[in-house]
Amino acid sequence: MKNTRLLLFTGSYASADESGVQVFEFNGEAGGTLTLLDKVQGITNPTFVNVDAAEGRLYAIGEKANGEGGKEGEVVSFAIDPQDGKLTEMNRISTMPAAGSGQTTTCHISRDSRNEFIIVCSYHGGLVGLVSLDQEGLPVRLEDTAVHTGQRNLPGQDKPHPHSAIFSPDEKFLFVSDLGLDLIRTYTINHDTKTLEALGDTMLHEGAGPRHFVFHPDGKSAYVINELDSTVTSFLYDSAAGTLQTAATISTLPEGHTAAGNSCAEIALSADGLFLYGSNRGHDSIVVYAVDPATARLTLVEHVSTQGGHPRHFTLTPDGAYLIAANRDGNNLVVFSVDRASGRLSFTGNTAGISRPVCVKPAYFPAAE
Repeated sequence: MKNTRLLLFTGSYASADESGVQVFEFNGEAGGTLTLLDKVQGITNPTFVNVDAAEGRLYAIGEKANGEGGKEGEVVSFAIDPQDGKLTEMNRISTMPAAGSGQTTTCHISRDSRNEFIIVCSYHGGLVGLVSLDQEGLPVRLEDTAVHTGQRNLPGQDKPHPHSAIFSPDEKFLFVSDLGLDLIRTYTINHDTKTLEALGDTMLHEGAGPRHFVFHPDGKSAYVINELDSTVTSFLYDSAAGTLQTAATISTLPEGHTAAGNSCAEIALSADGLFLYGSNRGHDSIVVYAVDPATARLTLVEHVSTQGGHPRHFTLTPDGAYLIAANRDGNNLVVFSVDRASGRLSFTGNTAGISRPVCVKPAYFPAAE
């Protein structure tokens, strides 16, 4: 895109003394290079971020002590200077109050396109929070909290663990993947009362551990990556009813490779919807599938090393030309080129050092005149 520049915003595990949020410029014309523009301190574990390029806002989750021995979630908002990539903090509020020694830290943040709400998920607290935004796009208060209850039978599933909240393409519905309960819970947002209203659950197979969820660009199918048993489950989607019909489940690992010692993290579709990507932590790879949009069936294309340990997250550039993997234990961002015809990845040789990255989000901004 001419007269634009692509910025990447990262979130990391970090103490408040370390730079947990960073801004890079990505240059695809130069073969996929990364240049650090800014870094921000003062937030503990800003592990996930959300970018509003149109309004020049960045939202980062964080955590803080509640003064009673517990930890709770907060959200920090920044103004983005599109010319130099610098971040200026605008405000911060608590999103998930914790009582006593409880832990309500958050692991994911999403936002509706109308800039009315952000949604945060508390993996440890078993909670989903609805936070209102003001006309400046700044978080105001926690309006409602959805509480998940119950448990499954396997290790890691002794209680609920909401891991992500993703809007349907028309934003009528919100889909929360709960790793602890092996389900995806569907919500609507009541805009009058500013509340979350649960509609129903889509159950996954036992021990799946659904983590992150993505809709196909045509809006007719959806895909979830299952952290605990290293699989992807695909669904056909009824946009009128907001319901998911399970289509297929496929391993994220090579044939003969057991799920022991591996866990999955991020999932993403190519912009044309023909290829699906998922990350394996342990096997330390990106798995690539070809997608049949009509049936939501997946066919394995390849596995590619992420050139670093524990790929906690990755992103595709908006033009679809590159994939950037965030290796938490490799302490790096690694750039791959994407063959649009085959979906295959090739390591470009370009990397950037970054401490314990967890999230990487791209957005286009106007280039300097």
